[in-house]
Amino acid sequence: MILRFYRSFPGFWAPALLITLATLMPTPSRADAILAQDFLDFDAQEAQLGRLLFYDKILSGNQNISCATCHHHSLHGADGISLGIGEGGTGLGPDRTPGEGTHRIAERVPRNAPALWNLGHREVREMFHDGRVERIGAGYVAFKTPAKEYTPAGLNSLLAAQALFPISSPTEMAGHPDENPVSAAFAERIDLGWAMLADRVREVPEYQRLFKATYPDVHDPDDITIVEIVNAIAAFIGTEWQSHDSPYDKWLTEGTPLSPEAERGRQLFFGDAGCSGCHNGPRFTDQNFYAVGVPQFGPGRPFGQDTMPHDLGRMETTRNPEDAYKFRTPSLRNVALTAPYGHNGAYPTLRAMIRHMCDPLTARSEWTPGMARLPDVAWLNDRDFTLVGDMLETAQQVAYLDISPVDMVEADIDALEAFLNALTGETAEKRPMGRPDTVPSGLPVD
Repeated sequence: MILRFYRSFPGFWAPALLITLATLMPTPSRADAILAQDFLDFDAQEAQLGRLLFYDKILSGNQNISCATCHHHSLHGADGISLGIGEGGTGLGPDRTPGEGTHRIAERVPRNAPALWNLGHREVREMFHDGRVERIGAGYVAFKTPAKEYTPAGLNSLLAAQALFPISSPTEMAGHPDENPVSAAFAERIDLGWAMLADRVREVPEYQRLFKATYPDVHDPDDITIVEIVNAIAAFIGTEWQSHDSPYDKWLTEGTPLSPEAERGRQLFFGDAGCSGCHNGPRFTDQNFYAVGVPQFGPGRPFGQDTMPHDLGRMETTRNPEDAYKFRTPSLRNVALTAPYGHNGAYPTLRAMIRHMCDPLTARSEWTPGMARLPDVAWLNDRDFTLVGDMLETAQQVAYLDISPVDMVEADIDALEAFLNALTGETAEKRPMGRPDTVPSGLPVD
C-alpha cells in the first residue's frame, strides 16, 4: 500500500513522493495493549447520571430523540445503518421510520453514526469523522470546536466537548427553528440553545436531586448548566464503552495464540497488506486523515457557496484544499460489530470494506446503491444517489485518493477478516450499565 503526498486542487495528481508503507509498518508490542489506567478518570456517580441523560429525549428540540437513538446498546453503540434518520423519525436502526406530515425528516443524517468504543482513552485527540472537535495543548481540557468563543469553560474531556454538537444539529436532535424554541435559539446563537436545554433539565425534580448529589458546586437548580450535562454524558460514554479483552489482547499481553487464520491475518495486517500504516497503536488508529475514495451518496455536507451534495471531509474544518475528501482513520476495536463501514456506511460488510481498502478503484467500480443500508424514505430516494452518476465528481474523488492497490487474493481477504474479528472484546456485548428502563423526564426510552 502506498501513500501519495503533494496533490494540487482541484484534484489532479501533482508530482508525488511515493512512500511504501510496508517499509514503515509499526510492529505491535505490549506497549500497544490497552490497560484500565489508559482511560480518563470519571466519577461513577457522574457516569450513572450521564446514562440517564444519554437515553433521555429531553435533550432534543422536539423531545423525540436521544443520544442513544443513534448509539444504542442493542446496536453496539451505533445504529446499524449507513446514514441515520435523526429528529422526526421513530424506532431504531434498520427499522427506524422517517416520520410523516409536517414533522417528517427533510434529509438523512449526512454521515454514518460512529461507534463509541474506547473514546475515553487518553490518547484520543479528535472527534467526528472530520475531526472538527479536537483537544489542544498538553492537557485534556482545552478544545477547539465549531462553537469557537462560545465553547463553554469547565468541560471535563474531549467527549464532553463532542456531546455539545449533536444536540445543536437540526437534522440530528434539535429540529428546525420553526418547530420549537430550542432550535430557534440554536439558530440565533449556539450557546442560547444550550442554555434552553439546561433550563429544561433543571425543571425536572429528579434531575435536580441527581445533579445536587453528583456535583458539589450544584446547590440549587440554577447551578445546572450545559457543562454539567455534557460532562455527565462524557463520563457515561467514557466508562461504559471501554473494551480491551479481545483475543488479540490476550495474544498481546499473555501470548495466547490466535486461531491459525487470524494469525495469518495479523501477519498480513502488520506486513504486506500495509493496514497498520494507518491503523496502529492501542486503538488501531493513527488519528490522521486520509482520502480513501469511499463512494459518496446522501445529502453530503456542502458548505460556503457549494451546492453539490458531496462531503469534503476534513476540508470543511481546515478550509485547506489539500484536505479534500479526507476522513479520520477509524479505530478498529470491535469493528466486526459496527457495520456498515466508511464515513457514510457505504459498505455493508467487513469483507467489502477490506476489499475496498485493498483495491479502491475496483471496489468503487463494483459498488452499487443497493449496498447502502438506508431505511426507505420515499421523498428522498430520488436524491440519495445523485452523485453516483456524476462523472466529474467521481473523478474528483478518485483523484484525491491517498491509497493505491495492494495485491490480495481471496485467502488473504479471509485471513484479514479473521484477524479483525479477533479484535472483538469477549465482553463487548455485556456493558456494565446498559440501557435504563426509565428516565427522569418521563419521556419514552428507545
